[in-house]
Amino acid sequence: MIRLRVKEVLQEKGMSMGKLSRLSDVALITISRMCNQPTAYSPTLATLERVAKALGVPSSELYEEIDN
Repeated sequence: MIRLRVKEVLQEKGMSMGKLSRLSDVALITISRMCNQPTAYSPTLATLERVAKALGVPSSELYEEIDN
């Protein structure tokens, strides 16, 4: 199972969801889902790449494998 780490990376960078939405050109509701539903929401690879670029991290830092 995959768990998104967007919320953690946002906190490490000191960035708000709103700012990330603007910088990545990803809808705020999508950013919110990525942060608040880390195991249930599955964004597209293109969305993950835009978010990663806006955060200045590789896309692989935005998710992790977890055991069920």
